[in-house]
Amino acid sequence: MDGATLALIVIVVVALAFDYTNGFHDAANAIAVAVSTKALTPRIALALAAVANLVGALISTKVATTVGGGIIDPPTGSGGLQVVFAALVGAIAWNLITWYFGLPSSSTHALIGGLVGAALAAAESVKWSGIVDKVVVPMLLSPLVGFVLGYVLMLIILWSFRNRNAHRTERGFRRAQIASSAAMAFGHGTQDAQKTMGIITLALVTSGHLKGIHVPLWVIFASALAMGLGTYSGGFRIIRTLGRRVIQLTPASGFAAQTVASGVLVATATVFAVPISTTHVTTASIMGVGATRRLSAVRWGVAGNIVVAWVLTLPAAGLVAALAYALTHLVVG
Repeated sequence: MDGATLALIVIVVVALAFDYTNGFHDAANAIAVAVSTKALTPRIALALAAVANLVGALISTKVATTVGGGIIDPPTGSGGLQVVFAALVGAIAWNLITWYFGLPSSSTHALIGGLVGAALAAAESVKWSGIVDKVVVPMLLSPLVGFVLGYVLMLIILWSFRNRNAHRTERGFRRAQIASSAAMAFGHGTQDAQKTMGIITLALVTSGHLKGIHVPLWVIFASALAMGLGTYSGGFRIIRTLGRRVIQLTPASGFAAQTVASGVLVATATVFAVPISTTHVTTASIMGVGATRRLSAVRWGVAGNIVVAWVLTLPAAGLVAALAYALTHLVVG
């Protein structure tokens, strides 16, 4: 086995490890709402999310193609593999830091920040127009869309059920949350597992084992499985933040937030092929739903901490990735 093949194997293992951390880091996006409203127990919710994540990951590879070929020019040789490895190190490090502090940051933007930081450190070409069109614009618009649609859908629900029996209505929405949780996890799978597919595909192209950015079937299944296993392992620190600390949710408001978030995720993955953050969309949808009560119902201090984590994610992951590249290059040469 030559050095390039060994390096590729290491990168695939590290990429799947990132996918696993993405699963437990972002599991909260799919199940925090259902758990906080007691629609599902944590373990049942995690099992449901894991299966739906797995199915969602098998649906499309459009986002994977964007990540693999739309952020940086595929580098070549052993130096190129060092870039991919460093990008993964930066993303995993930021995932673990924000998980430890219970902050629902974006694994998507951690990976993209890692790619950009490692590429800049290696003096490789970065597709800045692609980053603006495929990352920055969707990063700004998707939470806004989630907030507005969450607000509107919750108003529709409040108006439609204003004269219904409160106990029956709550029980009905608690059951409906099982479906909305599954849809949310499905949407998460269509988005987040594809980022790992993209990074593995980029490594295969860089090492010369693949011609052109198209995702092999084994990469799809391996990424989907790693995501599902990570989701089942859970991420209870972040579940507490999303499910209880941003706003106290009811079954109806939880259903509204999850329905909106899942719709935005699936649409952006299958129609627009842009890698958006499940965390951003979910949190914004929850805020939009909460704002229908009154603005003070949303705990804006907690929301502010989350936004700070969002803003820091791209540069912080990029910095860690740049340092990882410098160290790797120093050791490997």
